[in-house]
Amino acid sequence: MKAHDFLTVRDLSGEEIQELFRLALDMKKNPKKYWESLKGKALALIFEKPSLRTRTSFDIGVQQLGGFSLYLSPNEISLGKRESIHDVAKNLERMVQGIMIRTFAHQIVIDMAKHASIPVINGLTDYSHPCQAMADYLTILEHKGSLKGKKLCYVGDGNNVAHSLMFAGARLGVHVTVACPKGYEPNPQALTDALDDAKATGARIEVVTDPIAGVRDADVIYTDVWASMGQEAEAEARKQIFRPYQVNAKLMAAAKSDAIFMHCLPAHRGDEVTDEVIDSKQSVVFDEAENRLHAQKAIMHELMK
Repeated sequence: MKAHDFLTVRDLSGEEIQELFRLALDMKKNPKKYWESLKGKALALIFEKPSLRTRTSFDIGVQQLGGFSLYLSPNEISLGKRESIHDVAKNLERMVQGIMIRTFAHQIVIDMAKHASIPVINGLTDYSHPCQAMADYLTILEHKGSLKGKKLCYVGDGNNVAHSLMFAGARLGVHVTVACPKGYEPNPQALTDALDDAKATGARIEVVTDPIAGVRDADVIYTDVWASMGQEAEAEARKQIFRPYQVNAKLMAAAKSDAIFMHCLPAHRGDEVTDEVIDSKQSVVFDEAENRLHAQKAIMHELMK
């Protein structure tokens, strides 16, 4: 990896992403081979938002590479309030070899990377969720055997997950359709960036309002919660707006017969997805969750070694 940090999928070329996938799959198959690759190295885990998969996968992942982690809660740091991002970065760079941060504003991870001389990994911001997208496409590769030319339809809110799926799809030659209600489209700059990147690979990136049309010929149907962290006050109103975008058996039937279902989790069963879909044979959500571990181990290995 030429990049010093991993803040967005766009930090990597398509070739670098594919190389990380090869490494992640080898780590998954031969974990003992990498048990000392980060021996004695420490990763600071900064959490401004709660997490199950991000915390577990980074914590266990760095230990499986021979390193160790330090969990730092919002109460202990309170970025920008108790202490400036600059000062947090300058303190941590003297004591640890990498920083993973899960926070709200994307500018926070940009500033952390600017001030820290050690690698910074984006564990999630309101704009981008790059580690999730890496695990997602790794999972598609495992189940479909290849990526280029495949179609992924993301159904729901054009949020941080949608952005990262578009970025990665554009880099990898995967066609990405975002089906969402009017007013809930992806960030315009994120869409522009994805469209620009797609020119090099022939990927088709599009936004539609009709979910049935969106999933037509899809190899992958993907959804996320209708109200993300920080949008709890909008949850009830969003339920009414997004109800036609529920991934259910009818919507799955409009895609390819062998389409797989994906969700970054946690899932609100009965809202964005029904039990009959998420618990079906087409669902790969727990393979996807496990691959957070392997994809992130590959990222840590390359950035912190």
